[in-house]
Order: sequence, then structure tokens, then C-alpha cells
Amino acid sequence: MRVSAVIASPVTLLRQLFADILRVLASLLAKVGYGTTDAGTGTTSPVPKVDEGRTPNETTPTSVNYHFTRQCNYKCGFCFHTAKTSFVLPVEEAKRGLKLLKESGMEKVNFSGGEPFLHDKGDFLGQMVQYCKRDLQLPSVSIVSNGSMIKEKWFQNYGDDLDILAISCDSFDEATNQLIGRAQGRKSHVDNLHKIRSWCQQYRVAFKINSVINTFNVDEDMAENILQLNPVRWKVFQCLLIDGENAGEKALREAERFVISEQLFQEFLERHSGVPCLVPESNEKMRNSYLILDEYMRFLDCREGRKDPSKSILDVGVKEAICFSGFDEKMFLKRGGKYVWSKADMKMQW
Repeated sequence: MRVSAVIASPVTLLRQLFADILRVLASLLAKVGYGTTDAGTGTTSPVPKVDEGRTPNETTPTSVNYHFTRQCNYKCGFCFHTAKTSFVLPVEEAKRGLKLLKESGMEKVNFSGGEPFLHDKGDFLGQMVQYCKRDLQLPSVSIVSNGSMIKEKWFQNYGDDLDILAISCDSFDEATNQLIGRAQGRKSHVDNLHKIRSWCQQYRVAFKINSVINTFNVDEDMAENILQLNPVRWKVFQCLLIDGENAGEKALREAERFVISEQLFQEFLERHSGVPCLVPESNEKMRNSYLILDEYMRFLDCREGRKDPSKSILDVGVKEAICFSGFDEKMFLKRGGKYVWSKADMKMQW
């Protein structure tokens, strides 16, 4: 047998050794009852799993969803990222983490919550949007919002640096929105959606709609309204249960009554098959195909049906923390996670 066939390169050996050490440490910690401590809460979470056969630098954080706040002014019954803390990082620390992500390969950041426009009346969010586009020069900066806190002045101050604004809208019937909790008082969520659509057109921001399909809207035909609003993408999610968020004893929401079957979800998709911007995401596609950072800049691993946090990238760096993200890169690509996401590359009719 040739020597070259049995001797691996030093780099390969070191990577394998490091992966083996991580697996052994995780196993030992699990046996003696240790876990990771949640920042700011003092509670203990299970030790995150290490993917066997994977090395720490295999995953690139190409697209990251940063949920920098959990606070929200809506009370959607199926919410799977609830107001369990009120913590928000100081803006300079948040920028430091975003720079670390850019240095590790991030091309797109999506700011979400909670409601991202709630904190500091949207100025905190605006500062991060500007920093990511102007200083980090990211190809894509996007936001997911319920739309209720957005003012035209925000577009005037920060719109140039935002590529995509996604507004969550689960129904075009106000009574249904009230049942779901997608409302604040008696304000019209649908009227506000149209107003924001016009601002996006005026200030040259790509407009997107996100809808969660659940018990209360699964029979609705939204095609005409979606075609009229003409978003660049209409993301349609199947209602998802996450233990500790919207299901289980420690959850702030009880979403079981919102859950629909795979068959009902497919029937909804078939009814809207004529909408060209439709991008469907079942529970299978959604669960592990997002890189999610929480308010402490910890990756959240959803493989066990709950959100197990890594250590913060501010403490251990991106390469170490991302090992515990549970990210399924193949599913990310399969669901169309990589697309034309910079407005400079979109053929938009402003």
C-alpha cells in the first residue's frame, strides 16, 4: 500500500482531532449534568450537540437572521420567538458581532424580533442597517416587521441602505387578524400594509410579504390581494411549534390550536399556485434551515424541537459558536434560501 494513501495532511489530522475532542467533552459534560448557562437568566440549557463528522469551519454564515429583540406590540398566538427577555445589546456591541459575521463570510443579514421597529423607535435598527450596508458593505440587508411602528421618516433616513422589507400579513380579513393576534387595538393591519407598500415603491426598497398559514386562515384565498400588492417574494410558512416558545410548560404562547396538517398546507399552496412570487416553507423546510442569532448573539439550534443556544459569538467567535447552530445548509439551499437578494441586482420598476 502506498504511504500517501494512509497518511493524511497535518491540517486534516488537526481538524479531525479537534472535532473528536469536542465530541468527547460534550459527552462528558452531558454525563455529569453540566449545561450551558443562558446569559442574563441564570438558567441552564442542555449541552448543544456536535455534528459527527463535521469540522468547526465547514459552515459559512452566508445568511443570518438576527433577532436582536424579543419585545413586540402584537400578540400573535403562534409566535415562535416570544418576549422571554427584554434584553437588547448596546449598539456598538451589536456592530462588533455583525463585523465578526461579515469576516466569517456573511453576505446577507435579516433583522427581526420581536418587532424590530419597537426599540428606540426604529433608530437602533436604522443604525445597524446603515452600518451593514455602508461600513460592512453587505450585498443584502433586510428586515421582517409587522409594520405597525414604521414611519415615513424612517424611510427618509435609512431607506437607501435597506434592500428588502418584509411585512408579516396572515390575512386580508381584519376579523381574522384580530383572532390571530396580528393587530394592535382596532387599527387596520391591511390598510397599513398598503401604506408601507407605497413607501417601499417611493423610497426604492424591495417589498416582501410573510404569511403564517394556520387554522384561522387556511381556507382563505389571498391570491387577488397578493397579486395587487405585487411583492418580490411571498413567503408562506406552515405554522410551526417550538418547545419553550409556543408549546410546552414554559412557553408564553399556546400554538397547538393554530397548527394545521401537511395536507391542509398543501391544499392552500395549490389554491395559490398561480401566484408567481409564492415561496412555500413547510415545517420540514423551515425548522433547521435558518441561522438564527438571538438577542445575546447566540446561535439557536432547533433540531430537538426547541431552541438550544450556543455561546455568544461575542465571547467565542463565529467559528466555534456556529458548530452548535444545528444549521442544515443543504435544506437552506433546497428551500431557495440563496436568491437575488440585493436590490441593486433586482430588475425593479421603481
